[in-house]
Amino acid sequence: MTDYLLLFVGTVLVNNFVLVKFLGLCPFMGVSKKLETAMGMGLATTFVMTLASICAWLIDT
Repeated sequence: MTDYLLLFVGTVLVNNFVLVKFLGLCPFMGVSKKLETAMGMGLATTFVMTLASICAWLIDT
């Protein structure tokens, strides 16, 4: 059962190419008309990706 759970988490969250591309394009496509909103969304995305990387590193080590 744990093998299936690890496979699911690895497939859906870790190695999901579409999710990674969407997270990178979201600030550009969603709010790229005004500089203030684009910068805010870009900083928010950078913060979330950094926080997620730190959490993943803590779980991995």
